[in-house]
Amino acid sequence: MQLFPCPFCGTRDETEFRFLGEADAPRPVGGAAAPIADWTRYLYFHRNRKGRVAEIWSHAPCGETFRMERDNVTHVVIGSASLRKESAR
Repeated sequence: MQLFPCPFCGTRDETEFRFLGEADAPRPVGGAAAPIADWTRYLYFHRNRKGRVAEIWSHAPCGETFRMERDNVTHVVIGSASLRKESAR
């Protein structure tokens, strides 16, 4: 079991979180008009690097989304930060 830090609720069990993707993966150019092959690569083909990674996660109970940097080999969380825009409150 891993413990992840939600920037809103504090440290929680990993089962409360949902992985949303790599934080540094570029989205397809053109948005919804981008070719389906570009969206397929973006959504389903991940680099799966070992070591330090930056990822987007969602905490299911509070519904907030945040960026987390962690080492996926040692399971050490380096940091997490909210993706909430202050004006959206």
